[in-house]
Amino acid sequence: MSGIEQMEVVAASGRTFTVHVQGDLSKTDSRAVFLTVHDMGSNHSSWVEFVAHPVMKETKDRSVFIHVDIPGQEDGAKDLPNDFVFPTMQMIAEDLIAVVDHLKVKLVIGLGEGAGANILARFGMAYPDRCMGLVLIHCTSTTAGVMEHFKDKIISWKLNNVGMHPTAEQYLIFHKFGHQLDSAENKERLIKEYQDRLQSKINPKNLRKYVEAFLKRSDLSGKLESKLSVETLLVTGAKASHVHTVHTMHQSCNKQKASLLKIDDVGDVLAECPEKFAQSLQLFSKGLGVLTSLPLSGVDRQRTFSGSSTDEEARPRRQRTMSMEEYDTPNLRRFSFSNTQAAAN
Repeated sequence: MSGIEQMEVVAASGRTFTVHVQGDLSKTDSRAVFLTVHDMGSNHSSWVEFVAHPVMKETKDRSVFIHVDIPGQEDGAKDLPNDFVFPTMQMIAEDLIAVVDHLKVKLVIGLGEGAGANILARFGMAYPDRCMGLVLIHCTSTTAGVMEHFKDKIISWKLNNVGMHPTAEQYLIFHKFGHQLDSAENKERLIKEYQDRLQSKINPKNLRKYVEAFLKRSDLSGKLESKLSVETLLVTGAKASHVHTVHTMHQSCNKQKASLLKIDDVGDVLAECPEKFAQSLQLFSKGLGVLTSLPLSGVDRQRTFSGSSTDEEARPRRQRTMSMEEYDTPNLRRFSFSNTQAAAN
């Protein structure tokens, strides 16, 4: 894809990650930098497609996106070696710091979906000094329940022994799109596109390893209130398969740091309502003090900042103007969700 630089980064663990960079890495000090991690059954392309949506154009032009592929999930990937030990969710989270360091980025905003959101929640807890904030779609902090465990075991076996089996596809579709699969607008087209991608792009044996790692995830709930100290936005579709576990995670978080956004009549947030999610992402970013010059619908763009346009004697006051580049430079003092909430209380 044009405008995307692909590279490989080797973590201290020895594991290699394929990384796709959108944006000018020489300007990471003055732009928002997003680190993305994908869900099971997909790879970096799901985030690239979202960033390519017209509603994201101005955000993309002012930002740098770092998309990480989980090992073995790249398009057309070969089978992982027999002696390859697939990392746990926690191990992957700790590996991500190698990507940030390699690219010489000081602070990132994490964007994760599903299993990728779980990984980034762990990253935010492990490296709060390198993570400005987190936007997590369909994130779960609990271990797999009995039914989830049973379903995943069957799917895991089929992916390993018979490749991309219809039952495995159905499970991954339910994981991605959630309940009432026939009710959402464009759902049939979205599911067909997802099925085609599973069948043609994703290696089923490697996918099994990612599914199993997610299945064996450790419980984060007891650590969230004390350890998840970065600003966090939890996002779920009202018809998503993990909507209840997202609510459970929010209940375990520090409410001064974590907010919950539930979007009605939606199973797959990225595919079904990119406009609503993009606006929420933009507002969240502004709250962190980045992308502050980004115009929002119905809001006029203002480039001049002054308490008053005249001085004490009613003479025109000389105004200090800032370039868009200056105004977009991260400034954590300018905005804070937590400070705003505290001031209102």
